Amino acid sequence: MLGIALVMVGIILRFLPHIPNVAPVVAIALFSGCYLNKRYSVLVPFILMVISDIFIGMHNVVFFTWGSVLLIAILGVWLKKHKNIFSVPATSVLSSVLFFIITNFGVWLMGWYSHDGNGLVTCYVAALPFLKISMLGDLLYVAAFFGSYELIARKIRSTKLSRVLLTN
Repeated sequence: MLGIALVMVGIILRFLPHIPNVAPVVAIALFSGCYLNKRYSVLVPFILMVISDIFIGMHNVVFFTWGSVLLIAILGVWLKKHKNIFSVPATSVLSSVLFFIITNFGVWLMGWYSHDGNGLVTCYVAALPFLKISMLGDLLYVAAFFGSYELIARKIRSTKLSRVLLTN
């Protein structure tokens, strides 16, 4: 149930008007890895990306974006056993940087810049302004998803609802 809700929320938020490069995808991938069982931890962000990209538009870097989101979900699985007030924001920043490195490497590899060291450096330098805004957006979405879940979990943990809402 939580996995379906995450896919739906992710798709809706990707389609609603938003600040460029501020989307919930990284946060949902981290959250899925951390809170869903292993089968769904990677499947949920993958389904979110595939469905939304079909409608938003496919591009020649799509496998790099999807791959980076899957890697971030795996990082969320690691976070499950290391979750604390410091590791969650640190993992969010690391996820933003991983997404930046992987997707911009894909942009360079697919020929958007010359295939030499100068082209690679130019690609990464041109993308730096996007890293800052996406990192801020990722931190905000991670805080919203993780914080909301933890608050709700604390409130309902001792109720009968917990068996339905807190199981993955």
